Amino acid sequence: MRNHEPATDLDARYSAPGAEPIDWDTARDGLARAGTYWLTTVRPDGRPHVTPLIAVWYDGALHFCTGEEERKFRNLAANSHCVLTTGNSALDEGLDLVLEGDAVAVRDDERLRRLADAWVEKYGEDWRFEARDGAFHHLQGGRAVVFEVVPSTVFGFRKGDYSQTRWRFAAA
Repeated sequence: MRNHEPATDLDARYSAPGAEPIDWDTARDGLARAGTYWLTTVRPDGRPHVTPLIAVWYDGALHFCTGEEERKFRNLAANSHCVLTTGNSALDEGLDLVLEGDAVAVRDDERLRRLADAWVEKYGEDWRFEARDGAFHHLQGGRAVVFEVVPSTVFGFRKGDYSQTRWRFAAA
């Protein structure tokens, strides 16, 4: 298991007077509990591509899966830099999170089996995958590559008692 204890900074320019930084445990729990995430990748021509997806927090990283024919997969094959965001649309409550990192394909079948269990635990039986041959295979057909995004930087935007916190992680 990774032990990522980030450097934490409060940006007073975007925080209420007297605001305190959000602790990393709160942000990590928010990343783990979220149901929907937005993945931003870069198209070959440099334009952004954004799509919603589901993900699991496991062993210090966010994990998501996608088919090899999908735009996000093709984008990541050319440029692994990406951003995952989550939060809620309320203006004055909640915590929005932005995770920056590089997406790396997970190919180890044993690790994929553990991740498949995490998918079912979080999202239920509709999201049961068989892990084999370096990918997820849905029981109803279809192959998906699993990507891991270890955070390099995470931003937290607390609404209501506004604060902006940045967590920076040492390079692995």
